[in-house]
Amino acid sequence: MNTAGRLVLARQRHLKWRALDWLERALMIGGGLALAGFSITVCADIVTRTAGRPWLWLQEVTSTLFIYGIFIGFAAATRRNDHLYLTAVAESLHGRARLAAEMIIRCVVLTVALCMIYFGYRNFLRGFGSFRLPSNTPIASLYAAIPLSGVLIALFTIEQMVNGWRNGFEHAEEEVEAERLFEIGKQP
Repeated sequence: MNTAGRLVLARQRHLKWRALDWLERALMIGGGLALAGFSITVCADIVTRTAGRPWLWLQEVTSTLFIYGIFIGFAAATRRNDHLYLTAVAESLHGRARLAAEMIIRCVVLTVALCMIYFGYRNFLRGFGSFRLPSNTPIASLYAAIPLSGVLIALFTIEQMVNGWRNGFEHAEEEVEAERLFEIGKQP
C-alpha cells in the first residue's frame, strides 16, 4: 500500500463505502496542502513586512488557504469519524440503544450539513456584491467552501447512516485488526 493509500483509515471500515475512499484520500491531501500553504504564506507575510516590503496579496492567499483548509478538514474528519465525534455515550451502549443513539447523532450532523448547504449557498450568492482588496476578487470565492463542505459532510453522514443501519455501528476490534493485517498483506 502506498503512502496515499494509507491516508484512508481502516478503522470503522464497516461504515464506509470503498467507492468513496478516493475522495477521503483527496480531502486529506488537499487539507494538508492547504495547511502547508497557509503556514508558508504566513511566514512569507512576516518576512516581507519585516523587510519593509509587504506583499498585500499574501493576506488574501493566507485567508483563502485557511478557510478552505478548515472546511476540507471538516469533511475529511466526518468521513473518518474523527471530528464531530459525539459518540462517547453511544459507544458505551449496545444493541438497539446504540443504534438509536448513533442515528440521532448522525441526524444532528446531517441537519448541520444541510444548514451549511442552504445558508452557505445563500452567502455565496450574496458574496458577489462584495470584493476583497487588493485583488477585487468577489468574496464569494471564500463562501464557496461552506456549501461544498456541507455537501461532503452530508454525503459522508448518509454513508455512515446507511452502513450503520445495515451492518450495525458496533464492530469488533479483532475484525478491524484482521482487516488491517489483510490490507498489509496485499502490499506488493
